[in-house]
Amino acid sequence: MELLDKLKWRYAAKAMNGKKVADDKIERILEAARLAPTSSGLQPFEIFVIKNQAIKEKIKPVAWNQSVITDCSHLLVFAAWDTYTEERINYMFDLTNEIRGFKNEGWENYRKMLLDMYPKQDAEENFNHAAKQAYIALSQAIIAAAFEGVDSTPIEGFDPAAVDEILGLREKGLRSAVLLPLGYRKEEDDWLVNLVKVRKPMEDLVTVVE
Repeated sequence: MELLDKLKWRYAAKAMNGKKVADDKIERILEAARLAPTSSGLQPFEIFVIKNQAIKEKIKPVAWNQSVITDCSHLLVFAAWDTYTEERINYMFDLTNEIRGFKNEGWENYRKMLLDMYPKQDAEENFNHAAKQAYIALSQAIIAAAFEGVDSTPIEGFDPAAVDEILGLREKGLRSAVLLPLGYRKEEDDWLVNLVKVRKPMEDLVTVVE
C-alpha cells in the first residue's frame, strides 16, 4: 500500500521550487533506472544527469520554455543508442559472461541471432526500439522518485536535435528520447497540484482473459 500511496501522491509537477534533492535520493532513483528490464538485457541507452544550471538554461528554450527545466534540482536526459552495432551487442554479452563467470551455449547462440539481426536493420528502426527501452527505465525512475518523495515531470515536449547538439550526443552515437526533471513542487505556482488525479476506471483499462 505504501508504494500505491506514493503513486497516488505523485503527479507531473508544473512548477518546481529549486530546492536540491539529496545525492543519496538521486543515486537510488538512478539505480532503479539501471535495474529496469530491457529487451535482451542490452540497456541500449545512457542517462545524463544535468546539474549545471547554464546547460539547463540552454535546454529550456528548446523545451517549450518549461520552467521545470531550470527550476528542477537535477535534469535527467534519457539518450537512446542511435542504432544497434556489433560492438554494442558484444559488450553486453561479454559483460554478462564476465560477471556470471561462465559461458552458456544457448546464450552464445542468442548473441549470434542478435548479431545477425539488429545491425542489418534500419538505424531509425533500431533507435525507435532502443528509445522504447529507455522509456521502461524512465518509468522506474518516476516510481523511485515518488517513493523518495521527489517530484518528477516526464517531458517529451522538446526539440531532440537541439538537445542532442547541446549535449554532444550524436558524436557519442546517442539521441535524446525523453527528459525527466527531478525536484520539489512549488505549490503556489502550480495549477495542477490541487486537482484530483484522473485515471480510467479499472474496468475500462483491464480485461482479464480466463
